[in-house]
Amino acid sequence: MRKSNQDVAQPSPARLRCAIYTRKSTEEGLEQEFNSLDAQREAAEAFIQSQRREGWIALPELYDDGGFTGANMDRPALVRLLHAVEAGELDCVVVYKVDRLSRSLLDFTRMLSVFEKHKVSFVAVTQQFNTSTSLGRLTLNILLSFAQFERELIGERTRDKMSAARKKGKWVGGCPVLGYDVDSGGGRLVVNEEEAERVRTIFALFEQHGSALLTLAEIERRGWKLKSWTRKSGQFRAGGPFALNSLRRLLTNILYRGAIRHKGQSYPGEHAAILAPGTWERVQSLITHPASLARGRLRNKHQALLSGLLYCESCAARMVYSYAGKKDRRYPYYVCLNAQRRGWAACPTKSLPARGIEESVLGQIREAQRGIFDPAVWERMDRTLQVKTIQAIVEQIGYNGAARQVSIRFHPAAITTGQEART
Repeated sequence: MRKSNQDVAQPSPARLRCAIYTRKSTEEGLEQEFNSLDAQREAAEAFIQSQRREGWIALPELYDDGGFTGANMDRPALVRLLHAVEAGELDCVVVYKVDRLSRSLLDFTRMLSVFEKHKVSFVAVTQQFNTSTSLGRLTLNILLSFAQFERELIGERTRDKMSAARKKGKWVGGCPVLGYDVDSGGGRLVVNEEEAERVRTIFALFEQHGSALLTLAEIERRGWKLKSWTRKSGQFRAGGPFALNSLRRLLTNILYRGAIRHKGQSYPGEHAAILAPGTWERVQSLITHPASLARGRLRNKHQALLSGLLYCESCAARMVYSYAGKKDRRYPYYVCLNAQRRGWAACPTKSLPARGIEESVLGQIREAQRGIFDPAVWERMDRTLQVKTIQAIVEQIGYNGAARQVSIRFHPAAITTGQEART
């Protein structure tokens, strides 16, 4: 008796493990109970369910990138997805639309080559095509080209809008700066009076000392920090310590004179100025002085405090840092180059213990500069900042070995009492 076709056992389809990837460019709306990522996943799961007779199953692992642009591949969930592909943990990647995976044709081509290498297929729920055929790949490239074009067009419109807003003096967002808060009613800057007074003091300190490093030391002594603020998401960002670069940004920020800068041009801002008229301009003229933002003049791998500054007055030769000792014990000293090259008899100074001459110089600077280097503050500074601070205010240190006398010549911008200190 012949069996009917219905009685013949059909082979079970091979299981196809499907990973669902979702993405949203902004964080807006992600806090909702059912957001865009959930909607994308639901559509992908429904599609996979419709293919269950072909062996398709949705993997439980979530690959969700909320608040990440599709213009690059720097996305945590995408990185995990690619690792899973390379590890052979899945057979198919499912997305709602092609541009959810990437808006860059180059990045998508790279990912597609990784998929093909590991025999992983790719499916977009709302854009049906088969990447195993030449026509499917052509269709994919066309879709990606339009996705990239759309991204670039959005970028151009955004830049044009921001440019027009800046020319009208509007603040267009970003991290708020010390002295201003963002108005909760609309993206305007409003003066924070407590911080504004601190900004005025920092500008006054720089005008007084003419040196960013001296100003930085005083800021550190007072324990002042950079701007702290709370994001729209409620995340608090604590302000960190000031550094030379952040101090320079503050001193050159045109916002403080009530203006906005755009492409090299300044425009009157909607926000109120913090500084008195003329203050910002005077500080800009001081910043151009070579001593105001000095970082150190010579290579100084040992972080010697007086490197490049100390001279032997008897020989008119520089004194360089060196050390003696073995293993972990070092005895640092400064040696006259003339004595080093021609022998000890050629120089009455010969060498000096580093600790002794450095403490002597620091004592004279504290006295000449009206105690600006408070010992407690100086000890809290790291060695790099100590070296930079000395380099910023001292032009040359002379040592007369015969008279056992130290003389200090300060940079003109750093002088507060007299041209020279001598002991």
